[in-house]
Formats: sequence, structure tokens, C-alpha cells
Amino acid sequence: MGEQPIFSTRAHVFQIDPATKRNWIPASKHALTVSYFYDATRNVYRIISVGGTKAIINSTITPNMTFTKTSQKFGQWADSRANTVYGLGFASEQHLSQFAEKFQEVKEAARLAREKSQDKTELTNPALNITSHQVLPSPIISSNGPGEDKLFRSQSADVEITTEKERLKKMLSEGSVSEVQWEAEFFSLQDNNNKLVAALHEANANVDQWKKQLAAYQEETETLRQRVAELESQGAHDSSSENNKEELSQTLEELELLIKAKDEEIQMLKSQKCGRWEAEGEREETLQKLQVRMADLGHLSTQIRGIHPHFSSEPKSEFCRAAMPISASGWWEQFLACTSAFFHPPRITQRYDMGHNQQAIANPAFTYSPLAPDVGLEQDR
Repeated sequence: MGEQPIFSTRAHVFQIDPATKRNWIPASKHALTVSYFYDATRNVYRIISVGGTKAIINSTITPNMTFTKTSQKFGQWADSRANTVYGLGFASEQHLSQFAEKFQEVKEAARLAREKSQDKTELTNPALNITSHQVLPSPIISSNGPGEDKLFRSQSADVEITTEKERLKKMLSEGSVSEVQWEAEFFSLQDNNNKLVAALHEANANVDQWKKQLAAYQEETETLRQRVAELESQGAHDSSSENNKEELSQTLEELELLIKAKDEEIQMLKSQKCGRWEAEGEREETLQKLQVRMADLGHLSTQIRGIHPHFSSEPKSEFCRAAMPISASGWWEQFLACTSAFFHPPRITQRYDMGHNQQAIANPAFTYSPLAPDVGLEQDR
């Protein structure tokens, strides 16, 4: 068997259930390395896969084997020597196709190797073919005692030889199985060792480059860290400024609404104040006019008492009360009550003497007309 595998791939290994011959039994929990090997000692090709310290697959490829694709990622082949069927589940259809193509190539190489081996055996041992076709003469069996003894000894020797051959075959088969297992484990370890050595060389070759990249990455990381800190501080400042701006905008809007409401309230108060001032002015003016009228009425009552002594004291008292200062409430009623006492005496006629008549004529304010009470007052003033 060669030291290096001809072809290797990774796949999940399965074996057919020997009881049902239908169900698949996983040979391992994870994908394993499946490789083609050439055994130069025996001039055969094998498919070997090792899981841990155990040979999961040890299948010798013969020309009559066939690899069948049962799905896009699964293939199988039957091994009559191991009395089982192996199945491989690949990660992709491409891996399955590569394994199937390599199976065909190895099977053809196994056929050619067998033919060459047979030709070589025939050339090196020509007497073997001759003796194989010769018919041995049958022993002469005698009915005498010595002949029967010879026949018995010959049969006993044949039985012993057959037993020895079976024992040797069994030992040989057990040794072959152990040898195959050890060879599979050896090649698996050797394959892993080669991979580790290659990885170690690659790591040693790239260690300086990795150090340089690490230094560059550290420098870039520090720069990015400083940049992130700056952006975070700037972002915090911007966010606080933005929040302050929003608060100020909201406060400004509230103040504008408050100012607008206060302006409306001021306008309303101004209008109410103007109306109140006008009403107050009119009231003061009316009171002043009323007081002037009362004073005129007092003066007029004095003149009337001097001219007409017939007035009783009751009207005088009423008139005197009317001449007093009057409040704003009920002034019109007091005015009517006061003036009614003075303007209901007997009308002045032409029967008075000459002096009185002349005084009445000279002073037309004494001519009272209830229809126009303000005429005499205006003339008197």
C-alpha cells in the first residue's frame, strides 16, 4: 500500500443494517476522511476511512464493483468480501461526482493490475498450469488387509492436512485483518502528521507577516477607538444641544401663545376700561347737571316763597330735602318727588296786583308749564 493517498475527501460514512438490509447505520457522528490507497505489496487498491483508532472502511476494490449515486449527495457500493454495503453522504454534488469518477478510475486500474498479475504468474510458473490440468491416477484398492490399512492412513492424512490448511487460512485471515487495520491507522496518522507539518511550516513562514498585521491592526484599533470616543462626545454634545434647542423652541411657542392671550386680554380690558370711563364721565356730568338744577330749584323756591306766602311748610321741607346733595342711586325719583311739591301750586293769573304781575312778566321763569319744565330753568340761569 502506498504511503500517500491517491485521492481524499470528507463524507459521512454509513453501513447497511445487516438485519434488515434496508436501513442505514451511521458509522460516526461527524464527517470522516475517505481516501483511495494503492497497496504495492498486494497490488490492490483500497478505500480506507479511519475514525479514531478504528478502521471504519477497509474495502478492496475489485473490477466487478459498482459505485451507485442514489441521490445528489449520496452514493453507495457493495463489498462482497466484507459482506456489507457502504454509503457516503457528501457535502455537495461536486464532491460526490469527484469520488464517483475516481472510483471508476481506480476500478479500471485494479482490473489492469489483476490482469498483469495473472500474466506474470503464468509466465513465472508454467509447470503450475500443466500439473493443474493433469489427472492423478486413482489408487489401487485391494481387498486384502494391507491395502485397506494404506487407504485408511491416506484418508487420515488428508483430513489432517485439510484441518491444518483451515487453521492456517484462519490465522492468515486474522493476520490480514489486523494488518489492514494497523496499516489504515498508520496511514491515517501519517496523513495527519503530514498535514500538521505542512501547517507548521506555513505558520513559521507567515509568523513575521502575522506580527506585522497584528501591529497594524492594533494601531488601527487604537485610532478607531479614539475616533469612536470623539464621535461619542460629539454625539452627546449634539444631542444635548438638540434637546436644548427643542426645549427652547417649545418654550418660545408657549410664550408666544401666552403673549397673544395677554394681548387679547389687554385689548378686552382696554375696551372695558374705555366704556367704563365713558359711563363714569357721563355719570359725573349728569350729577353735576343735577346739582346745578337743584341749586337753581333752591334759588327758585326761595323766590317763590317770597312771592307766594300761601305755600305751606310741607312743600318747603320737601323742597329743602330736594335741594340737598343727591346720590347717584334714586336721584331721578327724588327729583320728581321734590319738583312735584313746587310745581302744583295755583297758577299765577292776572288777578295779582300790578307789582306782582310786573314781577311775573319781568321774570318769565315763574310761568310754569308742566309740559316743558326745563324752559323756565334755562331762562332763569
